[in-house]
Amino acid sequence: MSDEAGDGSTVVVDRPPAPGRPRRRRGLRRFLTALGVLLLVLVAVVGGGLWYLTDRYAGNIDRVSDVFAGLDEEARPAPATPGESAGAAPVTFLLVGTDSRTSADEGIAAGGRSDAIMIARLSGDRQHAQLVSIPRDSWVEIPGYGRDKINAAYAYGGPSLLVETVEQLTEVRIDHYVAIDFEGIVQVTDDLGGVDVVVAETTSNGPYTFPAGVNHLDGDQARWYLGQRYGLAGGDFDRVRRQQQFIEAVFGQMFSSGTLTDPGRLDAALLSVTSAVAVDDTLGNTDLLGLAYSSRSLRPENVDSFTAPVLGTGTEGSASVVYLDEVTGERMWAYLRNDSLSQNADEFGAQALPDVPR
Repeated sequence: MSDEAGDGSTVVVDRPPAPGRPRRRRGLRRFLTALGVLLLVLVAVVGGGLWYLTDRYAGNIDRVSDVFAGLDEEARPAPATPGESAGAAPVTFLLVGTDSRTSADEGIAAGGRSDAIMIARLSGDRQHAQLVSIPRDSWVEIPGYGRDKINAAYAYGGPSLLVETVEQLTEVRIDHYVAIDFEGIVQVTDDLGGVDVVVAETTSNGPYTFPAGVNHLDGDQARWYLGQRYGLAGGDFDRVRRQQQFIEAVFGQMFSSGTLTDPGRLDAALLSVTSAVAVDDTLGNTDLLGLAYSSRSLRPENVDSFTAPVLGTGTEGSASVVYLDEVTGERMWAYLRNDSLSQNADEFGAQALPDVPR
């Protein structure tokens, strides 16, 4: 179908079919849970006085410098405040997945674009968490650059401009920035002896063919599996699903294959995971441990996953883009701002990425 644009031109919008209630994003849940487990391990280690192990793991996480230093504080959303029954203020992270990171000082490959963008909110009571994925092709206003795909902000101005863009879109203040290097996560695959993923339809990329059904991937196969951009029934939405599925497979393998009972294997896996993560330089090791300890009661069933409401897909020039539903989105962002999104999760039961037959 077609919609009339503001300048009188016609923009073709491919609207997704009305979806049913979305499946919970188990991969993202397990990823968040795994990071929580990692930090709780560090808490236990510190409690035992083994500070050198804290440095080994938490100290292995790179820092991205000056993410928030250049932002105009007066123009930023107000900090979140504790709810009536909460003992602390909510904490909001911007999680960015990339193909590679050049250094901890940049948190981004030069000229690169983000592959995955998620807002992660830890509630004030530390009993709930929400993850909201923003499609990387979302057509949004980028401060100083006009309208473009949201991941272009990453290329134009690095983490700082991406934070500014997300804050402008949602009016939700971002407290911390986390860069996840998918190339580094792939290394964990070999440390675990490979992982299993389920492929919906047979596809090929590079030297590998991935037949429909269960595939056992080593690190190099996983690299090509995650890197495929063409030949997928759901296009870039399928690529997002592959990333989520792969993360689920990695951490499912990590916590079900005896890794936790094998000190040497656990050490290698934790070092690989922490080396694949970078956080902004305002979040020190002590802060990480404090967040982990205060969130020790968080359970996977209390992690709710969402996608920014999508109106449809279309084209801008030669680029394929995703149009966000601003009306429904504003309702979602308002709930996130007042720390009540989990309580209103059912209201967004139909907000899912267009589904692909499995």
